[in-house]
Amino acid sequence: MTRNVTGRGPTIMEDPPFARWLFGSTASAWLWLVLRVWLGYQWLEAALHKITDPAWMVTGLAVKGFWERAVAVPPPPARPPVAFGWYRAFLQYLLDTQAYTWFGKLVAYGELAIGVALVLGAFVGVAAFFGAFMNWNFMMAGSASTNPVLFVIAILLILAWKVAGYLGLDYYLLPLLGTPWKPGRIFRPQPTAA
Repeated sequence: MTRNVTGRGPTIMEDPPFARWLFGSTASAWLWLVLRVWLGYQWLEAALHKITDPAWMVTGLAVKGFWERAVAVPPPPARPPVAFGWYRAFLQYLLDTQAYTWFGKLVAYGELAIGVALVLGAFVGVAAFFGAFMNWNFMMAGSASTNPVLFVIAILLILAWKVAGYLGLDYYLLPLLGTPWKPGRIFRPQPTAA
């Protein structure tokens, strides 16, 4: 269905009813609660073993090994794990600058923060975006594993950001803080007494 009342300006293409229900109705919040908590648990589980591992938190050798395998170019006809030369060059730069010494901590604590935010339902759209970004980077480095599934769920949570945290802290945070286009109660100017 399209809507253009005046005949001027852009035409607004309306979403089908199912998409409006799925991404904009609080009635779908139960579905998003299940997906959000499951995805958050996956991030927490990934983070907890890294936070207790010195190869991630002290030396960064776990990240170094992952990057070294990713940038390795095997002899033909085998294909390298990283399909894009620019990404391989980026990883090689990180190796050359020994960024793995601090990057392991960034990955571990980033995964923990994403997991906590998703489980609690706090800033779900933002947390899902950073989770999807991490999944994308893992896939770019040649690690498929569960990353494609986690990436798709994160994208769906980003699309459902308005209701995905409704059964969580976003129920309080979104009205309080608002959005960039509509400030919440904290940022609205308060009327002054005359």
